[in-house]
Amino acid sequence: MTHEEALKHLSHLAHERAFGRHVGSDRLIQAGVDALIAGVESPSLAMLAGLFRSEEPEAPELFDQVLEELGLAFHPPADPWAAKWAMAYWVAGQIADGSLDPATGTHLIWADIAYDLGYPEDLESLVHCAHNLDGWDENWGVSLEELNREAVEAANQFLSKRSEH
Repeated sequence: MTHEEALKHLSHLAHERAFGRHVGSDRLIQAGVDALIAGVESPSLAMLAGLFRSEEPEAPELFDQVLEELGLAFHPPADPWAAKWAMAYWVAGQIADGSLDPATGTHLIWADIAYDLGYPEDLESLVHCAHNLDGWDENWGVSLEELNREAVEAANQFLSKRSEH
């Protein structure tokens, strides 16, 4: 893992946690170990990476300290509506850049975001892709790769129309 990849991974975990996704202490500690090995430097990073299994409850607080020290802390908008939109853009960005499987990402948008926002038109194509990927059958005459490409395209279109929500 490169220095840049380690920072990106720490930022990704920060976003996951900020958007209410569960990230186990074991993953936080492992991210600390990976970052340390990749040459990332922060006063609290070695402490996070060196936590023993019995010390796992300390990991979230140390992880937050590391994020602050590295300038990677992320706080979603306080308004729940705006936070859901922020999460939609974050997930779509991961689908678009290939860091998140299109089926997983579009399902997350469909189940955890679009529903809460009342299925807005801006998310319609991503929800449609989620339905297709979720119910895909090899007899459909369209490949799974094609449906994945459509999902990536839908994510890119959504990101290009980014407006204030």
